[in-house]
Amino acid sequence: MSVSLPGSLVSTEWLAAHLDHQNLVILDGSFKLPGATPIASEDFASRHIPGARFFDIDTIADHETLLPHMLPSADAFERYAGDLGISNDSVVVVYDTPGLMSAGRVWWTLRTFGHDTVAILDGGLKKWLAEERAVTHEVVAPASARFHATFDPTAVRSKAQVLDNLGSRAEQVIDARSAGRFTAEEKEARPGLRSGHIPGSLNLPFNALTDPQSGELLPVEDIRKAFETAGLDLSKPVIASCGSGVTAAALVFGLHLLGKEDVAVYDGAWTEWGQPGEAPVDIGPDKRGDGR
Repeated sequence: MSVSLPGSLVSTEWLAAHLDHQNLVILDGSFKLPGATPIASEDFASRHIPGARFFDIDTIADHETLLPHMLPSADAFERYAGDLGISNDSVVVVYDTPGLMSAGRVWWTLRTFGHDTVAILDGGLKKWLAEERAVTHEVVAPASARFHATFDPTAVRSKAQVLDNLGSRAEQVIDARSAGRFTAEEKEARPGLRSGHIPGSLNLPFNALTDPQSGELLPVEDIRKAFETAGLDLSKPVIASCGSGVTAAALVFGLHLLGKEDVAVYDGAWTEWGQPGEAPVDIGPDKRGDGR
C-alpha cells in the first residue's frame, strides 16, 4: 500500500499509523557539533524509529572542499539517495533528535535535488520518545533504489554571491545562530573563526521556531511574528545563514510553512565567512534588526 503526505509537516500520530507503507522512507537526519559525544550515528545505532535510515550530513557531502557538509554534486547525491533506498517515487519523512536542528537541512537537500515529496516529523524523536512510541536498535540495510537528481541552483548561495549582495541588498540575510554568536559575545565553536555576523544581516536563532518543551513547531502565526520581530520583510527574497549551513535550513522550513519560497541557503555559512580574510564582519547588535 502506498501513502501520500498530508503536508510538509507530519505528526507523530500520522507517522505511527503509516510506518509499514511500502513507499515511505524515514530518515534520521540528526547532527551534532564537532566534539559532541556520542556522535549522532551512535545515537541512531542505539535507538531510532523503526525502519528509519541514517542520513549522515557529513558523509552525504562534497568531500573535495575543506568546508564541512557542503552539498554534494547531483551525481554523487543520486548515489547516496539510491543507497538509502530513496527513489523518485518515495515519500520521505525526516526527523532529528531535538525536533528542528538538522531535519531542515535534510528536507532542504532533498528539495534542492528535485525531491519535493518530503516532510519533517513535528517534534522529532524528542516527541516520539515522550509519547513512549516504539524505537529499535536494529539497523536494516535498505534495498538500493534508483534516484534521478535535478539540482536547483536558486536554492543555494555562494560566498561570492553574498559578497555581491552586500552592495545590492537585493536579498535579506538572516542568521540562525544564537544571539551571542551573532553579536560576538560568544566565541565560535570551530577554532580559527572570527566572531560576529555578515554586515546588514538579521538574527533569528533557529530554536525560536519550536516549543522548548515538546520540540514541535510553533503555530504558523507565531512563526510569522518571530520573523517579523527579527526585522525580516516577508515580501522580499531571503538568504538564510548559520554556522555551517545546517540550522539555516530550519529557517528556510519555517518560511516555507508561511508560503514563502524565494529563500536560499548560504551553504558555506559562517564557517566560510568567518575565516581570516577579506570578508567584512560586524559585531554587536545589527542596526537594521537590532540584533533581535
